[in-house]
Amino acid sequence: MNRIPHTLILAALKQHVVKLPDEREMRALGQGTWRMGDDASKHDAEIEALQTGLDCGLHVIDTAEMYGEGKSESLVGEAIQDRREDVFLVSKVYPHNAGGDKLVQACDTTLERLGTDYLDLYLLHWRGNIPLKETVDGLEQLKADGKIRAWGVSNFDVDDMKELLALPNGKHCAVNQVLYHLGSRGIEHDLLPFLEEQRIPVMAYSPLAEGSDVKEKIFNDETVKQIAEAYHASVAQILLAWTVRSGNVIAIPKAGQKAHVEENGAALLLNLTEEDFKALDEAFPPPSGKEPLDVI
Repeated sequence: MNRIPHTLILAALKQHVVKLPDEREMRALGQGTWRMGDDASKHDAEIEALQTGLDCGLHVIDTAEMYGEGKSESLVGEAIQDRREDVFLVSKVYPHNAGGDKLVQACDTTLERLGTDYLDLYLLHWRGNIPLKETVDGLEQLKADGKIRAWGVSNFDVDDMKELLALPNGKHCAVNQVLYHLGSRGIEHDLLPFLEEQRIPVMAYSPLAEGSDVKEKIFNDETVKQIAEAYHASVAQILLAWTVRSGNVIAIPKAGQKAHVEENGAALLLNLTEEDFKALDEAFPPPSGKEPLDVI
């Protein structure tokens, strides 16, 4: 696919939105930042990539205190200086920080690194030893204090979600961020339908199979390549269009270079057909039963 004007990407993004339980909207394609900020030699290119994403309308930027032990958050903070209103900002807290004073301190440190006084969304990165009720109570207090607009979870399977939703204020959970890509479809059996029933969107991390053993297999698959060629698109664009097809999923691929961000953004200009989806199902079948939650 040839280089697409940012205005066209923005127009497509505005047509592909996912509604949160509080009625706010997230565009279905955003920017992940895992491993960004780790290599100082890539600093300028990564800043340019994030800012290009904002120019294209990729307003969701996802980071975490775990990523580079704060380096990613600091990089994002630099990239969004004077552009806070353009960003739907998401970060994640370590499980061992997800309660009591530690949660407040972790959130304050994250806000300081990001150069902002609030997060649009704050997630528990995965379950740890701190009781969920304590975490939920703490997140609700952060919301009441204006430090976060909403909270959610990450790497929660169905049983985890049921336990969470049974808690006081547990139903305030805004999203569940999990691994999801063409080569990792286990959530389609039970977790994705359950979340849709609860009207809780999914944030798909590593939608291009980053860090996965099957990435090479996916990118070299003849069916995937043939579909990409038919649309004059890249394999990555096909994978992203596939990931957000349900209307209840937000994909957050990482792209450390401007050209890759533009390529990702243009994925939403594609209109894959039912025949395309059937072909992809044959190449990478959906789950036939319950599978353990896939994580990286």
